[in-house]
Amino acid sequence: MKNYVITIARGFGSGGKEIAIKLAEELQIPCYERQILTMASQMSGIDESEFVSVDEKLHGSYLTNLLKAVPYNTIIEPTEKDFVSDTNLYNIQAEIIRNLAKTEACIIVGKCADYVLRQYSNVISIYIEAPRHACVASIMNKMNVSEERAHYLIKKTDKYRSNYYKYYTGGKDWTNPINYDLVLNSDRIGREDCVNLIKEYINIKFK
Repeated sequence: MKNYVITIARGFGSGGKEIAIKLAEELQIPCYERQILTMASQMSGIDESEFVSVDEKLHGSYLTNLLKAVPYNTIIEPTEKDFVSDTNLYNIQAEIIRNLAKTEACIIVGKCADYVLRQYSNVISIYIEAPRHACVASIMNKMNVSEERAHYLIKKTDKYRSNYYKYYTGGKDWTNPINYDLVLNSDRIGREDCVNLIKEYINIKFK
């Protein structure tokens, strides 16, 4: 299949983004993460900082947002008062993700892409995680922070990613293996072999 999409959800510090970039290099296809925010800004005319501020997180708590409103199904017009609401920013990104899945082979990191593309037959969804000790060591090395700070960043980041996913998927659990084709422990198998395994699975699914 020429036009396939790999979505990668990842625990903070698990190396999911690194694996996605390496996989994209070997497959010679684009890898989208932050680029989707830029594309959403260009498509909508909304300042990119608005998308950055809600990148895989909600303003306020999950429960607070849940009480406000049910997410829209479509992008609303610029003249409407909720044009820059969290939900509309999400829907703009979701539309870009769907357009990418229809037009090119690529890798998409985060952004609830597995859920957005759940009905697309050309998609492989992957979740990458690692034990806390491995994630802590990775964050300490990558960000040059203390062990205590690394624990805090992992807890905070994974919590807001989980709440974001739960809100926009109607209550689904971000870490539930049923959501994905593959769930990989990057500490046990190693990040390089995660790339190799995903490539093998692409061959199996789309042969």
